[in-house]
Amino acid sequence: MRTTYALLIGRRTGTLSLRSIAALFILFVTALFAMSGSALAQSGQEPQGGQPPEGAKPSVEDFDYQTKYQRAFEAVLWNMPAMAIYSFRRGAVDELGYKDNDIIAYSKTASPRLEALTANSSTPYIAAYTDLREGPVVLEVPPAGADGSLYGQVVDAWQYTIADVGPAGVDKGKGGKYLFTPPDYEATIPPGYIHIASPNYRIALAFRSVPASGKTATDAYNYAKRLRMYYLSEAENPPQQTFIDPSEDRYPTLPFYDERHFEDMHAIVSVEPVKEQDKVMMGMLKSLGIEKGKPFAPDETTKRAMRQAAIDAWHFLQQWMDTEMAERVYWPDRHYVSLLQPDDNREFNFTYAGRIDLIERAAQYFWATYFPKKASDTPPTAYMAAMADNDGKQLEAGKLYKVNVPADMPVKQFWALTVYDRATFAFIYSASNRTTLSSYDIDTMEKNTDGSVTLYVGPKAPDGLESNWIPTSGKRPLPTIRFYGPTDAFYKKTFKMPDFEVVQK
Repeated sequence: MRTTYALLIGRRTGTLSLRSIAALFILFVTALFAMSGSALAQSGQEPQGGQPPEGAKPSVEDFDYQTKYQRAFEAVLWNMPAMAIYSFRRGAVDELGYKDNDIIAYSKTASPRLEALTANSSTPYIAAYTDLREGPVVLEVPPAGADGSLYGQVVDAWQYTIADVGPAGVDKGKGGKYLFTPPDYEATIPPGYIHIASPNYRIALAFRSVPASGKTATDAYNYAKRLRMYYLSEAENPPQQTFIDPSEDRYPTLPFYDERHFEDMHAIVSVEPVKEQDKVMMGMLKSLGIEKGKPFAPDETTKRAMRQAAIDAWHFLQQWMDTEMAERVYWPDRHYVSLLQPDDNREFNFTYAGRIDLIERAAQYFWATYFPKKASDTPPTAYMAAMADNDGKQLEAGKLYKVNVPADMPVKQFWALTVYDRATFAFIYSASNRTTLSSYDIDTMEKNTDGSVTLYVGPKAPDGLESNWIPTSGKRPLPTIRFYGPTDAFYKKTFKMPDFEVVQK
């Protein structure tokens, strides 16, 4: 007691020092809280927050599986643009024996053997892939002219367009040598090149070889074979260009919606730089065994969670297309939706100042690939998918539908109706493998007295109208009308495309 008193009372004067007053205050406050806590404990009260409501129970018992499932589900939505473009590379390497800087050039229009998202079968395709980890790459593009032209994009590993090519692209149809450089490339760019800096290492391209007036698909193929692709280090003596023509081959480019989806995801993130905006997702992927610089060897729980997550993500996006996307009709009293659904900035990256819209982005890349850098108000080609019939009912498998194509279609070039499998958004295999009818086929089709043509989509053609029919082989159809060179009547919506109607219920 004397010791305590000595601490609190000034030794010489017996008065309280400032230090002593502070000590007394602390003792007082401590005692007050002790009394208060005792009172609360006696009253049965609890702190506000800090735990679930009384009696609440967890919804799952296996939190290891649940955590992995949730992260895997979100990862499928997050990586959709990258997955869709990587699947093209994977299919080319595995099925076509492709090597970087080879050029895939179709000698004729594509058939269902090209298993790709909403592809066209009206003009021959060109594709190529490369890896800028090996150094900058040169792409020689021929000028547009009387022998042909190109339309298409070069995209990075996240499928964001880094260069539009052709008359509507960076070269303005003059052709030239594009030079693609890897991230953080600092060397001097040689003169005479169109320089395109890529934010990622792997890049891909897809062009349509558009036949000039009076030219054929063979002419378009020959024009495509004027392309060259090689490393800048080989520029003084470029190697002989290798072309691959898969017209008669199966070329599977669709993403997998099972555990294989995550094998491909690992292959993507193992190569590409990590953006600041993706670091949280990269942290979540680590719990799935997807980590840069480490092998992919998930345990059985992880495999099970990944498989179910990929399946559920596919069903979620399909449902989203049937509800949200189906409401975005081009003509208010029709049921057509454009395949191109840009973000609020009229671009296709869905990145804003404060957020990335993962669902909108996933949905756009779920049903289509290769978009222009900027969406135009008057695009050179318009793609209108029929999401329902004239009664607003979703198109069904097993039913026969018809649509009347007016004689005065608003196009400067041509129109085409292509039918896809609603499940895969790819062409439908059939006995004839017919996927498309277009204005090029008018002379072979039965015409109406006013010059229009009635086209049929379904499992079986009406008697005597096989030339006007696209088979569906029991698949739920997604008919898509393409307008090549739309006119003002299309842009101003003074023209309206008739809806599909059920013929057989």
